Amino acid sequence: MKARLDHIGIAVADAAAATAWYREHFGLQVAHVETVDSQKVTAHFLPAGECLLELLEATAPTSPIATFLEKRGPGLHHVALAVDDIHAALGALKAAGVRLIDEVPRPGAEGALVAFVHPSAAQGVLVELKQPAVGARAGHLATVPLFRGPAKTTLGDLELVSLSDGFFALDGGAMFGVVPRTLWETKLPPDDRHRIPLGLRPLVVRGAGPTVLIDAGCGDKMDAKSAAIYGLDRRYHLDHSLADAGLAPEDIDVVIASHLHFDHIGGFTSRRSDGTLVPRFPKARYVAHAGEWHDATHPHERNRASYLPENFQPLMDAGVLTLVDDDAEIVPGLRYRRSGGHTAHHQVVTIASGGRTAVFAADMYPTAVHLPDPWVMGYDLYPVDTLAFKRAFSREAIEREYVVFFEHDPSMAAGYLRESAGKRTVERVL
Repeated sequence: MKARLDHIGIAVADAAAATAWYREHFGLQVAHVETVDSQKVTAHFLPAGECLLELLEATAPTSPIATFLEKRGPGLHHVALAVDDIHAALGALKAAGVRLIDEVPRPGAEGALVAFVHPSAAQGVLVELKQPAVGARAGHLATVPLFRGPAKTTLGDLELVSLSDGFFALDGGAMFGVVPRTLWETKLPPDDRHRIPLGLRPLVVRGAGPTVLIDAGCGDKMDAKSAAIYGLDRRYHLDHSLADAGLAPEDIDVVIASHLHFDHIGGFTSRRSDGTLVPRFPKARYVAHAGEWHDATHPHERNRASYLPENFQPLMDAGVLTLVDDDAEIVPGLRYRRSGGHTAHHQVVTIASGGRTAVFAADMYPTAVHLPDPWVMGYDLYPVDTLAFKRAFSREAIEREYVVFFEHDPSMAAGYLRESAGKRTVERVL
């Protein structure tokens, strides 16, 4: 475990006076104010270089901060150290005999998970361990709203339900390829490990015919080390989202893979208590592209980390996987369309009903921020193919008013592509 300074907590009796003092004498400005009801405290965050000052004001006489002030007066309350995996950190400390106030982490400010080490075990200092939320970094508070729950819209006779399997984080430079950081970092601010927050948003299509699920997020099989590397946050995940949409895994009839990368099909399979892997949706038939299957089962050094057999091989073994080619109509109204680029056989899924069209863009437009044609991921194996497809598709989507679903956008599920005076934007639908 390697921790890094996140913030210094200071108990204050009068937050207005305290923040004015830091502003007047040191030029520090309040960037964010948040009330944590469970602790009966309001936190005022002042960025100071690569960490924060957190001025803590009690909101009730029973607040721990009120008790602290009564006993000691205003002053240093705690030091907060950020860790990548708070569960692993607490386990290591407990195994070493370190006295903990919290053996299990709890929600804190900024969407973080926090836990405290007792001062008697930390040289007389109250130490807070903090696992920051995806998108937050010391001195630069998260500015990206995270869109969790299911969101619904209609398309002709169909209902489209955007779900969530949580969030993860990938290197911002890799996500934007040759685009300079100065252009993208204000739109999706990176954390202190240069990762940007990304959503995991599968899509349900339902109507009079079969109920279809397109992609299924990372799932729950990822080991702790990988989850920490990818900043995986599944406190709200696909099972929650399905339930909130009035669905259960047994209700899904068809499951479609845009491609076979772990962050799109990790949720296709699940691990039983005896360690065996089984299809997660017990009544569903699964569909993938034949060329994509070949590439996934014959990986090379450049793509091996994204193709994890545990996510797709059990489907073939169970006899529930159907392989199809370009332009295949999977169910009436839902069709594959090859975009290529990200992988050789990457597919977008077109959905047509009542004279209208929606497109599940998968990793062709991973987020709405990737709208400009040259904003292509460094992860794409064939970036020029992505560029060519985006050029043609964007014009088509604007002219025909497609509803485009952005699988990895952390804040927006879907929207219309618009263009005015040569500038493209997204008009939000969900």
